[in-house]
Amino acid sequence: MCGRFTLRTPAASWIQEFLPLWTPDEISKRSAELAIAARFNIAPTQSVSTIRSGAGDQAHRDWSPLRWGLVPSWAKEITIGNRMINARSETAHEKRSFRSAFQKRRCVIPADGYFEWKTASSGKQPYLIERRDGGVLAMAGLWEANARLGRGPDEPLETCTVLTTDANETTRGVHDRMPVFLDNESVADWLSAASNTDDLRDLMRPAANELLKLTPVSKQVGNPKNDDPECVRPIELPSRPKPGLLFDLDE
Repeated sequence: MCGRFTLRTPAASWIQEFLPLWTPDEISKRSAELAIAARFNIAPTQSVSTIRSGAGDQAHRDWSPLRWGLVPSWAKEITIGNRMINARSETAHEKRSFRSAFQKRRCVIPADGYFEWKTASSGKQPYLIERRDGGVLAMAGLWEANARLGRGPDEPLETCTVLTTDANETTRGVHDRMPVFLDNESVADWLSAASNTDDLRDLMRPAANELLKLTPVSKQVGNPKNDDPECVRPIELPSRPKPGLLFDLDE
């Protein structure tokens, strides 16, 4: 699954990759409108940056803030989104909550890392999972609009979810699921309204084993109120003594 992620990289360094037709002035203006800042601990129900196809012009994409936790168009309570922060990519195309979004409302959610927790003797230990080269990841997402929970017919509540798949060999030791990550070519296919949804399901696969690395980090990330560099601070895990050795051999 994916319950927390980061986007620390300055927008000027990554946004052109997702919005190739935007001018530097457009990017700068939109970044200011969205008050973009480094995020070290993005949590469910918070606003996240998403990339969607532009209305009436599929080549020109939009950069929009959406609430993380998909609320279906038919839902009467916003709290339903709290348990829809992720959608299983294997079944999203057939589930009532996600089926329509998979067909018509796909998005990309930029991130430069995500967190998973592994149970240890000292409690749950968080790990930051990020690209080995430090680049930005494109998580496959779905979005939905709910008119009854918005500010009116012209301002519906817009929300999103992260699609997940089986973990790869690199991350499986921490968690058995991971986000679906898209490469540049796949991003274009994912956002295109002309794409065949059966073909898109072929993109729902684990990331290459060599793409990611894991780093144990401070337990500060466990509190969603914490959103600062301490959340991604690497830590040294205590080493395990060899079986049968209770004392240092030099003693």
